[in-house]
This record gives sequence, structure tokens and C-alpha cells, in this order.
Amino acid sequence: MITRTVSKNPRTTRGDLVNDLQRAGTKVTKATISNTLRRQGLKSCSARRVPLLKPVHVQARLKFAREHLDDPEEDWENVIWSDETKIELFGKNSTRRVWRRKNAELHPKNTIPTVKHGGGNIMLWGCFSAKGPGRLIRVKEIMNGAMYREILSDNLLPSARALKMKRGWVFQHDNDPKHTARATKEWLRKKHFKVLEWPSQSPDLNPIENLWRELKVRVAHCQPQNITALEEICMEEWAKIPATSTPTHNTANVGPHEVVI
Repeated sequence: MITRTVSKNPRTTRGDLVNDLQRAGTKVTKATISNTLRRQGLKSCSARRVPLLKPVHVQARLKFAREHLDDPEEDWENVIWSDETKIELFGKNSTRRVWRRKNAELHPKNTIPTVKHGGGNIMLWGCFSAKGPGRLIRVKEIMNGAMYREILSDNLLPSARALKMKRGWVFQHDNDPKHTARATKEWLRKKHFKVLEWPSQSPDLNPIENLWRELKVRVAHCQPQNITALEEICMEEWAKIPATSTPTHNTANVGPHEVVI
């Protein structure tokens, strides 16, 4: 009964199981339940947060995966990945735990659907390639298209030069309206930047998400006490991340090989 219940609903808690069994006339402890589930290959894990996908998103992600499935590693190494992220001064996002088997963390029943941009906080824009982190800057105002183009103008090419990108390098950004605005597309065209076509609602395919996670862990360990310190620590820790720590071409890390649809 225990295994059958959590297989049907992985979000069932040990307390729920204890109560269900008591109503059925059986007394068990939470420890017994844990041991029973472990013997069946199940353990309690935090539910993964994944994008909320509509059918159109699924098809776009599948198309992206098929188009890039056989791309050589050198192609991914010639991409500059970019994104924005918010880093909070205090607090952590809540998590939910689920019972799952090994390698089943991305099964829909074991995940929590989210949409992008879910004390104080700061917004950052950053980029990186397989050769290491590029520039990281704080976005101090609400970003619009003009500000985004200014950020690219001041930071994208200098990052490419610092990273010693090969001729023909490709720029990646997502489908935020600021990124896909006509003026931004025209600016990129005039600068002769090649842009990687990107499926909507797919932040999990961008390997920079792993870099943001690394940065946030490092910042949390430093325990900044105010916004000024938070910004300083972000910049310091970003600069410390070695090229060997930067994710490159696998997609939970990059996605053509493990696209979740």
C-alpha cells in the first residue's frame, strides 16, 4: 500500500501515510515508512522546478533538440550564453519534497511547474562561454529594450574578446520581449552578431542556469548583510568562478540531448 500510494502521488508525506494506515488499523512509524520506501528504491527529494509548458512550447523544444542533436562539441564551445537573474539578500525559495526513484527527477509527477521570474534583491545580467565567465553587471532600473541594447553594446563584444571567442561565435539569449523587439533584432543584425534561435519557455535549456546556481550558493555562504555588500560579493564570486566550473554543452546543462518535453 505504501509504495503504491507514493507511486500514484509522489507528494504524499510520511505523515499522510501514517494517518492512512492508522485509519486502516495499522500502526507504523515514519521511520518504518522511510525504510520501506528505501528498500523499494524510493527516497525523499526536493521536487524539481521546471517550466510550465504548453503544446506549442513542447513542439518548439522538440524542434530545437532535433536540429541540434548532432552538433559537434566545438559548436557549443563557440556560443556565448546570456541571461538575467535576481539574487535575494535574504531567504530561500520554498521547496516541496517527493518520493522518487533514481534518475526520475524530471518525471512530471516529481516536478513543480514554474514560469520565469517567479528582503531586498538585485537584478544581474551576465554571460559566459565554455572558456569561462564573461561580464556580469547589475541592472539598477527596470530594463527596457533600449537599456538591454545598451547592456549588450557595453558588455557583449568586450566579453567575446576577453574570452577569445573564435570567428563566427554565436550569441544566445531567450525570447524575452526586450530581446526579440524589432529594434534589438535590427541592432544585432547591424553588429553582425549571429543569434542562436531559441525555443520559448526554455530557461532550463540554458546552461547559464547552472552558473547562476553556483553563484547563488557562493553568495549565500558569504552571508551579505545589505544590498551594497550583496552586489560586491556577487561580482567578487563571479570573478572567482574558474572556466572548469562553467557548464558547456549538455542541457540540463544544454539541452538537445536531454530536452524535457
